[in-house]
Amino acid sequence: MTSTRTRLIKTLLATSALAASLGAYAQAWPERAVKFIVPLPPGGPSEIVLRSAMEKMQATLKQPLVLENKPGAAGNLGAAEVARAAPDGYTWLFTTDTLFTVNPHVYEKLAFKIGDLQPVMRASAFSQTLVCNPTLGVKTVADLVRRAKERQVSYASGGAGSPGHLSTEQFKTAAGIQMLHIPYKGPAPAMQDVIGGQVDCGFLAGPTVLPHVRGGKLVALAVSGSRRSALLPEVPTVAESGYPGFDSTYSLVLFAPRGTPAPVVQAMHAAMSAALKSPDVVEKLRTSDQVVVTDSPADTVTRLTNDSNKWGEVARRINLRLE
Repeated sequence: MTSTRTRLIKTLLATSALAASLGAYAQAWPERAVKFIVPLPPGGPSEIVLRSAMEKMQATLKQPLVLENKPGAAGNLGAAEVARAAPDGYTWLFTTDTLFTVNPHVYEKLAFKIGDLQPVMRASAFSQTLVCNPTLGVKTVADLVRRAKERQVSYASGGAGSPGHLSTEQFKTAAGIQMLHIPYKGPAPAMQDVIGGQVDCGFLAGPTVLPHVRGGKLVALAVSGSRRSALLPEVPTVAESGYPGFDSTYSLVLFAPRGTPAPVVQAMHAAMSAALKSPDVVEKLRTSDQVVVTDSPADTVTRLTNDSNKWGEVARRINLRLE
């Protein structure tokens, strides 16, 4: 009994000492520059959201905040760098959720383990807009489904495994139709060929297509998410267009190297949440078709797990494999 009690006391003392140590570490953090790696090309939604938040976070964290773009392999290269980084709160990853929900299902080999990254926050959410070339002669989702059952209809995406690709494959299954996939290296060239008539349609980013919808060069049929876009409030969701339960929403997520102290994770979560909830940041994100979320780490894990199950099923159904 005495030895058991002694072990228990030692364990409690050790736990208390660790908690005190982590608390002191969190109070001292950050003591130098904090780096955020965006594993995607410059100028995309991830960078827009992160830079908007960083401007506010600078005053809270009182240290330089550095953003580095490390594109390559659909985010895998930059993610690998963060996964290998010291878990000390000075290196973070900010990227689309597809890194976690899609890549493990479609890449034969990853240069890192998903378990080496811990989700910290689902920062924002966004969807895709289904647009078609006006010459296709469709104005609604029902029109498109009828046309696809009459003859072959093609669709463009920003690449195999991209949100637009997966959204369209989910839609094809829901509608019971076939469409020919034409992948591009990014959403911009995909949109240009839909405008040019080389491809009929595509699920593409709202801010990218909005000027061309307003200009009459593209027809917007629906948005992929569970709610209408603030940029195109007159355009229904796919669910409202006859496919209840359809939801193809994507997220921007903050990750840390596995093992980053919980107090540091909490401090970063608090700083970024406050920044993203600032009225001017909320409005700036709204104009880029982003909705602020700021989920807790636990809720972020739940959402990523559910989306991973959904997109894994889609990837297996279409036999999507990438190198």
